[in-house]
Amino acid sequence: MSFMEASAHQGAAEYRVAIDKNASWRQLAAAIDPELALCFTVSARCGCFMQAARSLNIKTTRLRRQLVLLETQLQCSLFNHSDNGLSLSRDGLRLHAQLIALAHERGLPVVEQPLIRLAVADSILHDILGRDLVALLRRNASVRLEIMTLDSELALQAVSADVVVWLGETGSPLPGPSFATTEPRRLAQLDYLPHIAKRYSRVASRPECLDDLADFLLVQWRQDGQVESFRPWNTLVDQRPVGVVQLQSRELMLEMIRCSAGIGLLPHYMSHFDRGLIALPGLFDQPMRRQVWMAVNADSGDDEQVRMIVELIENTFSERREWFES
Repeated sequence: MSFMEASAHQGAAEYRVAIDKNASWRQLAAAIDPELALCFTVSARCGCFMQAARSLNIKTTRLRRQLVLLETQLQCSLFNHSDNGLSLSRDGLRLHAQLIALAHERGLPVVEQPLIRLAVADSILHDILGRDLVALLRRNASVRLEIMTLDSELALQAVSADVVVWLGETGSPLPGPSFATTEPRRLAQLDYLPHIAKRYSRVASRPECLDDLADFLLVQWRQDGQVESFRPWNTLVDQRPVGVVQLQSRELMLEMIRCSAGIGLLPHYMSHFDRGLIALPGLFDQPMRRQVWMAVNADSGDDEQVRMIVELIENTFSERREWFES
C-alpha cells in the first residue's frame, strides 16, 4: 500500500470514529432527562452556577446535585473550573452541541414567563416590601415583573395591575382600584406621628405640645396634603407662615428629616425601619391613621406567578407584624 493510500485509509478511519462519537453523543443527549438537560444548558449559557440557579429559580445546591447526577450518568466531567470562572470541558462542548441541535430539530418553543404587574403605594414599597422584592429577584432571575408606584388616589384609580397594595382610610378599602378584583384584604393599620432625627433631639428639648413646634422646621410630603385623616397635621402646616418645606419626593423628605433637624409626619413603624428617627407622641389629640389594603385582579388571581407575589407580600407583613402594633 502506497503512502497516499495509507493516508487516505487512516483519514477515512478517523472520520468514521468521529461519526461514531457524534452518533454516540447524539443518542446520549436524546436520552437525557429534560430537567437535567435544562440544568446543564442554562449553566453552560450563564457560565456561573449561582446565576444559572437564579435563572431556573432553584437553589444552587439543587442545581449542583442535578449536574453531578448528569455527570455520573454520562461518566464524564462536563465543566472545567478555574480562577477565570466556569467553562465547558471537551465532553461538555460535545453534549451542549448535540442538545442545541436536538432543540432546533424538535422546534421546541421558548417558554416565556408571564408579565406580572404589581402596583404598590410608594411608602409601602420603599419601607416594607422593597427588600423582600429584591431578595425574590435575586433568587429568580427569570421572573417578568413590572412594579408601579402609587402616590395618590388618582394614580390608584388609573392603574391596571395584577396585584395592588394601597393605603386607604380606616374602616373601608374605598376608594380602591377601578377594575374588578378579589375581596380586598387589610394587611395592617398604620398610626402616623411626627418624627425627628435622634441626633437633633435631646430628651430635654423634645417638643411636648404644638406650641413647642414653633422653633422647628416642618417637612411635608406634598401627597400627604390630600389625605383626609391627616387633617390635624395638614392644618398645622397650612397655618405656618414660615418654617415649612414641601416636597414631591418622599426620599428627599426623609433626608430632610434626617439631616436638617426637621419634623415630618411618618408612620409609627419608622423607628424600626430607621433607627435614627424617633416618634413624637402626644402632640395631637386626634389620631391620624391609615390602613394598608391588598387586592388581586379577578382575571389573574389563579396565575402561579401572581400567587407567588401575593404570598411574598403576606409573609412580609406577617414577619413585620410588630412594626404595626401601636
